[in-house]
Amino acid sequence: MAENNRGTSTVVTSETPVAPATRNENLVTDHGTTVIDDTVVGKIAGIAAREVSGVANLGGGAARMWGAVRESLTASTNVQQGVNVAVQEGHASVAVAIIAEYGVAIHELAKAIRENVTQAVTRMTGLIVDRVDITVHDVNLPEAEPADRADTPDAVSPAASLSH
Repeated sequence: MAENNRGTSTVVTSETPVAPATRNENLVTDHGTTVIDDTVVGKIAGIAAREVSGVANLGGGAARMWGAVRESLTASTNVQQGVNVAVQEGHASVAVAIIAEYGVAIHELAKAIRENVTQAVTRMTGLIVDRVDITVHDVNLPEAEPADRADTPDAVSPAASLSH
């Protein structure tokens, strides 16, 4: 039993009605049922998250490390890296782990990722997306400008300018 400041209490019992999940009429019809695997939704969500400007990469430290190893061995990118999906009864819940680019407003980035993932998954699968959770693991810092640019092809060395 939980009490609030006004002295009233709320009791939740096993008999408290829980709203049933709405039937997904895109996937359950009179002519048959369509089942979409978590892997399919994970790929769609991963691609949709990467499309959002401000996302440097997907996944946490370990996922990125194994992804780099896999890419070096197979020359392919795992688009599901950093994405976890649960599909149940025509509904999907998605969790996306990202590395944000430095300078972006993270709350706006998360909103854009949610919108893009929800739109892509719904459009391509017909699933009802209940939630898209975003975890920001890191911020990708910009590359520092080299202090000595004499080794770049566009730079003119002082000796070369004196010889003219």
